[in-house]
Amino acid sequence: MALEELKRDLTEAEADVRSYLENSEEYAKLKIFKVLMELVTIFAQTLLIGALALLALVLLSWAASNALNEALESAYLGYLLIGMSYVLIAVICYFLRNRLNGPVLRKFSKHYFD
Repeated sequence: MALEELKRDLTEAEADVRSYLENSEEYAKLKIFKVLMELVTIFAQTLLIGALALLALVLLSWAASNALNEALESAYLGYLLIGMSYVLIAVICYFLRNRLNGPVLRKFSKHYFD
């Protein structure tokens, strides 16, 4: 009797382990899908907003350059000043790039580990 009881307990334990492994696998798949979809959504939103912001920046820069050209009575000085301001902003961003790593890692780790 004890041998059959032990055999039944082992069979139940094996079934429980199999069920746990299957459920863990399904949970991992769902978690990966959730994280990937959040990242795709964030990427698509960033791409759309970035493209619109870039278009607006180009048009505003063109208008500012033309206004500076008229104010300075020069055909090219406004474009040069606006272009150099973008170069200056790019250099500042380059030197501050390491400060961007922390917030980006926190943002994506929040999505992954949430």
